[in-house]
Amino acid sequence: MEIINKDLGSFHLHFIKTDKFKTITIKVMFHSPINKKEITKRNLLIDILLQSSLHYPSRRELSIKAEEMYSLDIYTNNQRLGNYMVTSISLDVLNDKYTEEGNMEKAISFFSELLFQVDSSNSSFRKEKFELVKKNAEMALSSIKEDPSNYALIRMYEEFDKNSKVSYRMTGYLEDLESITEENLYTSYLDMIHKDLVDIFVVGDFDNKEMLSLIKSNFKFKMVKKDKGPYELEELKIRRNISMKREETDNTQSRLVIACPFKKLTEKEKNYVLPLANMILGGGCESRLFQEAREEYSLCYSIHSFARRLDHMIIITAGLDKDNYPKMKSIIENILGDLKKGKITDRELEVAKQAYYSSLEETEESSSRTILECFYEELLNIPNVEERRLGVEKITRQDISRFFKKVKIDTIFLLEGGAE
Repeated sequence: MEIINKDLGSFHLHFIKTDKFKTITIKVMFHSPINKKEITKRNLLIDILLQSSLHYPSRRELSIKAEEMYSLDIYTNNQRLGNYMVTSISLDVLNDKYTEEGNMEKAISFFSELLFQVDSSNSSFRKEKFELVKKNAEMALSSIKEDPSNYALIRMYEEFDKNSKVSYRMTGYLEDLESITEENLYTSYLDMIHKDLVDIFVVGDFDNKEMLSLIKSNFKFKMVKKDKGPYELEELKIRRNISMKREETDNTQSRLVIACPFKKLTEKEKNYVLPLANMILGGGCESRLFQEAREEYSLCYSIHSFARRLDHMIIITAGLDKDNYPKMKSIIENILGDLKKGKITDRELEVAKQAYYSSLEETEESSSRTILECFYEELLNIPNVEERRLGVEKITRQDISRFFKKVKIDTIFLLEGGAE
């Protein structure tokens, strides 16, 4: 795999050359410092961009055109990465060697039209399209509790610190939806195109010169952008006493979410120890949480943990019966206590390392993961895959123990099911 990075002034271009995929993937990423009031607008915006364009004024016409180009796929995502909101719009198209000469060029032009030639009039999105996406957003926001796992996670973040960026709901807010119009949404679109920092990633088997020409001619961002600021949040103050919040739900199953923030990690701990520590704690079926809480004591239906490096925390989440909560909390506290004391077996450490090596290998099996890997290496200035592999090999049980001494349970949220 060959990686080429170019600063083109108004955006950064990243070529990732590989012959592993039959497709060419182009991902355009817009970065802006996160603003709570803009989240709902941005979600509507990426929806309305896929409803129509200047030459294809309906979703049906867009779909027909995509089918003509061998079922190309265009998809979007909006997420918070630390201090930034990152909006991504991506294209997957078959390489010309599997279709016909010129298909990729047509697909890139079509993709460009969705971004730059939107279906608008008089500095406003067309009312019928706007009303459609607004109604869809209203339905989604009104039914947020229907996904208890996601809702419990959202509520935990809000209880952790309602004033912090970690509490922002990336699903958006009903109260903000009411004030969005087709006019101010179009203004937000112009802000994204002209003011956001932009990265464009291209993954696949292509000619560099030809692709550079296609990108330059189809993605004409005009303003020269300044460099990005820090993505990593400032470390938040950790409570002296655990905050415990409950909320009732009509579901039979309860959802437990626990925030375990950490402070003052070294670069070694961020790059090598954190992923291993999370795997040992709750990163899979061999983890301590899974083996004790689920297998040994049968306290839950599911349990795992995941690391949020930019937010300085590990999150533990579980599905369980509400009556099992007291014992579950005790088990989790005991597990964290044992890990702080260095009670880690050689087998646990080796299993975690092998799982980590496997995850590194899987990175190159997906174009999306390949892009994210390159993006995070640049974003966080982390070592490359081979350097991390070598670094992880050297991690000891003592390193894991020292890491967990910096971890503390701060906030517990229980979405308490009560239905029979």
